[in-house]
Amino acid sequence: MNKKIIITIDGFSSCGKSTLARQLAAELNYVFIDSGAMYRAITLYFLRNHIDWKNRKEVHKALDNINLEFLLNPITGKSDMYLNDENAEVLIRDMLVTENVSDVSTIKEVREFAVAQQRKMGENKGIVMDGRDIGTTVFPNAELKIFMTADTAIRVERRFKEMFEKNPSITIEEVKNNLEMRDYIDSNREVSPLRKADDALVLDNSKLTMPEQLKIALKWAKERLQ
Repeated sequence: MNKKIIITIDGFSSCGKSTLARQLAAELNYVFIDSGAMYRAITLYFLRNHIDWKNRKEVHKALDNINLEFLLNPITGKSDMYLNDENAEVLIRDMLVTENVSDVSTIKEVREFAVAQQRKMGENKGIVMDGRDIGTTVFPNAELKIFMTADTAIRVERRFKEMFEKNPSITIEEVKNNLEMRDYIDSNREVSPLRKADDALVLDNSKLTMPEQLKIALKWAKERLQ
């Protein structure tokens, strides 16, 4: 099967978008692009270099010094996020980055910078990309658009388990507040807010196992490929 398509997976925080996108890409032998990792890497650069992201001039100058790429990790078999030739995959998952990434990703210049890079990555198709505005802004003509959602309590529980492994002192209340704040910022930002594309298929995984949701997404992908 030589035909290749672009698959976008958008949705709320902690719905498992990256997990599904990664599994789907592996099944189809496609490239997985984690757009969230790109915004996290930009946030990490801003934090490290004390960039005042409310200052447009500073933001513009900083973006000129940022190079992002995904390189395959031969040990894990996954694509790692590289920031200026440094593997930043672990660093971008830090709580300080998590607390600031929504603010940074609302900045018009930051989104334009990331979207331009994402579109370049999708020129040859055969990609699965997840994020908040991939089906609406980055690839509005994608052949398959999936919008993921799940019950808030379930999302909080999932994120808590994930964060607790890295930071045992974190509380479920902190995670809940961070998640609700991210949902609000993502849905209400001026530039490319989170919303379901009109032609997106909704995947509510509140009560689905990972193999079940993958089976549904694969079925949709194969229908588009025929």
